[in-house]
Amino acid sequence: MLAGAATAVALLAGPASAETLREALVKAYGTNPTLTGARAGQRATDENVPLARARGLPSLNAQGDYTENVVIPDNSFNAPSRSVSGQAQLTVPLYRGGGVKNAIRAADIRVDAGRANLRGTEASVFSAVVGAYMDVIRDTAIVQLNQANVNVLDVNLQATRDRFEVGDLTRTDIAQSQARLATSRSQLQSAQAQLIASKERYIQLVGTPPVDLAPPPPLPNLPASPDQAEDVALVNNPDLEAAAKAREAARYDVKVARASRLPQLSAVSGGSYQNYLSTLGSSIPGAAVSQTTKAATVGVQATIPLYQGGAPSAQVRQAQAIESQTIEQQIAVERDIIAQTRASYASWQAAQEVIASSQTAVDANKLSLEGVRAENSVGTRTILDILNAEQELLNSQVQLVTAQRDAYVAGFSLLAAMGQAEAQDLGLDGGPLYDPVANYKRVRNRIGDWDSDPAPMPVATRTVDTPPQTPTVAALPKN
Repeated sequence: MLAGAATAVALLAGPASAETLREALVKAYGTNPTLTGARAGQRATDENVPLARARGLPSLNAQGDYTENVVIPDNSFNAPSRSVSGQAQLTVPLYRGGGVKNAIRAADIRVDAGRANLRGTEASVFSAVVGAYMDVIRDTAIVQLNQANVNVLDVNLQATRDRFEVGDLTRTDIAQSQARLATSRSQLQSAQAQLIASKERYIQLVGTPPVDLAPPPPLPNLPASPDQAEDVALVNNPDLEAAAKAREAARYDVKVARASRLPQLSAVSGGSYQNYLSTLGSSIPGAAVSQTTKAATVGVQATIPLYQGGAPSAQVRQAQAIESQTIEQQIAVERDIIAQTRASYASWQAAQEVIASSQTAVDANKLSLEGVRAENSVGTRTILDILNAEQELLNSQVQLVTAQRDAYVAGFSLLAAMGQAEAQDLGLDGGPLYDPVANYKRVRNRIGDWDSDPAPMPVATRTVDTPPQTPTVAALPKN
């Protein structure tokens, strides 16, 4: 069905070397800053899992001191002048009331939610790229149509002046032709400005200027009914999946909050060493005194909360309120998806009808213009009739290319709402697809304190060096 919308009229045809929609999407997939930034944000979300796990892992601390006793009391016969000491303590958590376990589960689920959000960002960027791509094609066609119309009206004006010279027409006919030509030139200027804006929007999203964009391919897997589209969207839409994961994670947050009022148990081992650097005296003349001391301890430490000022209860209630908020947000997202899917389907279907009626109008207006010109040659039609017929033809042509753009964009928006407008669904080539799971596996079980990644470098491309766009387009072929 959409193949008819994707098959542009002759004025939309591009050369064999034209840039394709697939190429534009591949560029955006690799270099669009919204996408590359979202991937970096997902990598930051991945780190919440080892952060949560760290609370349940052993911790080892060491402390060292060097002390100079500047003033020694007169009645102290064995006070040392200086000392150096060191302490170390190893703590192994044994029980945290389930807080660590539930925090890890919540972090894992939020990683899943982040991946779903990343899919949603991908579909959103692709939808914007498709819209920008089709805008350039539409606005290029509209500029071409208006340029052709200006040329026709200019020829009409010259012919009108010639006929006025031989007394066949009046000054009114010349004035009408001049007014219509001036109006057509202003419409061309507006169309050119819109084309420049569309090209700059394309550069913003894709990163490179549009060059001879080819007609887009037909869209796959479009639904046969709004109910079918809605059923698919409720299963596959990434935003809904992210909302469901956020709700699940919030449920574990409540358990983490409840753990704050439960006992905690840890195994503790410590050791200390102190050296007085041969400055520790003896109160017994001639008796040697050890200049070092050592100690080691092993034990179990239990913390039983008795009263914390109501903080645990407040944390539980807060977590429950946030869980309630995520429940409502999930319903809100579901409503949005249903509305978006139904609206996109309706827009797509309406655009199909507009394409059919606009094509009929174009064909009819062409015949009408030919007839009016023929009737004018025998004196039964006026110059104004010709001008009106030409304007009606232009309007129907503009409406046709606009409907073709709207149909394709609405169809792609429908696929996005159904969760079928991501890189894997579109079969993009141009290199391996980004895998958010790879980074998660890389960092999940890391426990070293000195790990780090390379210094961040930009991935997205800048557009500051792209030239300002112009409204220059190829002229339409003459019939």
